[in-house]
Amino acid sequence: MRLKSNKTVSRLTDNDVTDERTYLNRRQLLKSMGFVGAGALLSQSAQGIGWFDDDDENVFERRDLSFTQPDQFQINDTVTPEVKSTSYNNFYEFGTDKGDPAENAQDFTVDPWSLTIDGLVEKPITLSYDDLFKRFDLEERIYRLRCVEAWSMVIPWIGFELANILQQAKPLSRAKFVAFQTLYDPEQMPGQRSRFVGGGVDYPYVEGLRLDEAMHSLSILSVGMYGKTLPPQNGAPIRLVVPWKYGFKSIKSIVRITLTEQMPPTTWNRLAPQEYGFYANVNPKVDHPRWSQARERRITTGGLLARNRIETQMFNGYPEVAPLYSGMDLSRFY
Repeated sequence: MRLKSNKTVSRLTDNDVTDERTYLNRRQLLKSMGFVGAGALLSQSAQGIGWFDDDDENVFERRDLSFTQPDQFQINDTVTPEVKSTSYNNFYEFGTDKGDPAENAQDFTVDPWSLTIDGLVEKPITLSYDDLFKRFDLEERIYRLRCVEAWSMVIPWIGFELANILQQAKPLSRAKFVAFQTLYDPEQMPGQRSRFVGGGVDYPYVEGLRLDEAMHSLSILSVGMYGKTLPPQNGAPIRLVVPWKYGFKSIKSIVRITLTEQMPPTTWNRLAPQEYGFYANVNPKVDHPRWSQARERRITTGGLLARNRIETQMFNGYPEVAPLYSGMDLSRFY
């Protein structure tokens, strides 16, 4: 059964939420490499799509979740409306325009789903879709999300600490890094079928953290948002959320987590190493080569004329992670 909803998807344009120069500059990288966005071929604005509205089976049917709400993670920032965070996002596997994921992920389903934790661990683990909800106590955490494109949201994620699942696998002493991999399914993900549509990315999408970053209490694996399970366009059934880093680090639709001794490759660093470093910590003092990171556009309830410009905070406002980088030159390890 697919999700039914009477919500109307917001008719956002890029100008509503992202500075046009910032967005076009990032896309210019893809064009300079011979690729254009999927929107030129596929996208018809997300304005006409609700959620899912027929009776076909879908393993990712959205459902309500039970969770606690720890006080320390209930920040006072205005939460971005769900209709905006689910209709304007980056998930290049479904296309490079902001509305493409909501448009092209409607039929996304994988049955059975499995998540494997392996590599330098004592006890490799494979979890099913249902295991994600049964084996861990879920919490709601309201986190800031800062995109490298200089826009931001505030989202109530539901999930559990990444450390919980890593500890179950029992990392070996040689493990120094954690590598993540997104599902590779070109039949369902149009961006993976064509480098032209998928932004020039070499799929599957991969990401990585240092082990101490992964074990930090702020790093979570999310299985839901806004009280319900994740929709496909936001990374169903499970995604990483690392709130002090730029959003592209928070890899979606994860199928494998591997502990390694060496720093793993990451997708955007492979594509443009001069622009996207391994660490990708939010840092207003270190600009992207083609735009400033000192300010951001917060997506709240504003419409076309609402600028919502705010100052970007170091580590996206999470100073508790600063000890992880003691002694490091963060302009070099960007």
